[in-house]
Amino acid sequence: MKKEISTEKAPAAIGPYSQAVEANGFVYCSGQLPIDVASGNMPEGITAQTETSLANVKAVLAAAGLTLDNVVKTTVYLADMSLFGAMNEVYGRTFAAPYPARSAYAVKELPKQALVEIEVIAAR
Repeated sequence: MKKEISTEKAPAAIGPYSQAVEANGFVYCSGQLPIDVASGNMPEGITAQTETSLANVKAVLAAAGLTLDNVVKTTVYLADMSLFGAMNEVYGRTFAAPYPARSAYAVKELPKQALVEIEVIAAR
């Protein structure tokens, strides 16, 4: 059995998918773009975009009654691997040890020309 998780405090899904789905004690969050929910715009630069993506992740997790401490796995998509260091600095000060397992990839392009997109899996 799965349950949809959604919140108006993060960007709405722009296609046939959910912001997150809970199943068997895990919450699977769709990739969060760095879209400021209040303005609908993306900030400039990888640091601000990473902060905004993670704020959106936090909002979706909060809608499920969870926090970043519940995250067990993350996947980070970058527009270019040269952005990894700055993203990693923000990531490192946002998550606490023990850190979630993580994969990071450079992709050809992200939606809306974003520099970063972050998805997570969290456990109850």
